[in-house]
Amino acid sequence: MLNIEGLTSHYGRIQALHGVEAEVREGELVALVGSNGAGKTTLLKCLSGLQPVSSGRITFEGRDITGLAADKRVRLGIAQVPEGRQVFGPLSVADNIRLGAYSRRDKAAIADDMERMYGLFPALKERATLAAASLSGGQQQMLAIARALMSRPRLLLLDEPSMGLSPLLVAEVFAILKQLLTEKTTVFLVEQNATAALKIADRAYVLETGQVALQGAAAALLEDERVKTAYLGI
Repeated sequence: MLNIEGLTSHYGRIQALHGVEAEVREGELVALVGSNGAGKTTLLKCLSGLQPVSSGRITFEGRDITGLAADKRVRLGIAQVPEGRQVFGPLSVADNIRLGAYSRRDKAAIADDMERMYGLFPALKERATLAAASLSGGQQQMLAIARALMSRPRLLLLDEPSMGLSPLLVAEVFAILKQLLTEKTTVFLVEQNATAALKIADRAYVLETGQVALQGAAAALLEDERVKTAYLGI
């Protein structure tokens, strides 16, 4: 579904990505783990069109999208849940969710999808009329995911969904991710909580200083001594 070939990206003179090669197959949950500053968020922003690519190529379902604008990528079926949630605080929960469907015109289906989001995230339905800023961190994370799902993405890019959440909420968010896979949404998950990510992923990449250092089946990487030492605290 997604192919990343020799991707490089810069912030001014600073090179953040160094020839990244990766792929995501349809129906998979692929994890990207690594320490702070490894380039994980930069890679996701390149995929969603928010960060310029210096060289290399990104293809989505066989189409070269390397230079495609971010809004056009959403219309193709790519949606990103940004790091730090970034909900629209003054707007209601319902309006935040509805904004995720800004590129759609099928009003009846949008209304159906709103109800589906409330089914996935019951806490949001209870707070639908409240300002998004009034939600807890975990509820805001759920809201950010619901907003992204409203575009009906075929590929969901998730950036650090467990950041700042309690272990109980992390388990709840990751359970929802597993449910999405049964609904034919492919997931590319960036996560610093390597243990949680590798436990639910099919495959994984380890990013170090802007380069892929390790890759393989998530279960195998979970047992890899290098991963245990560097990222799992074992």
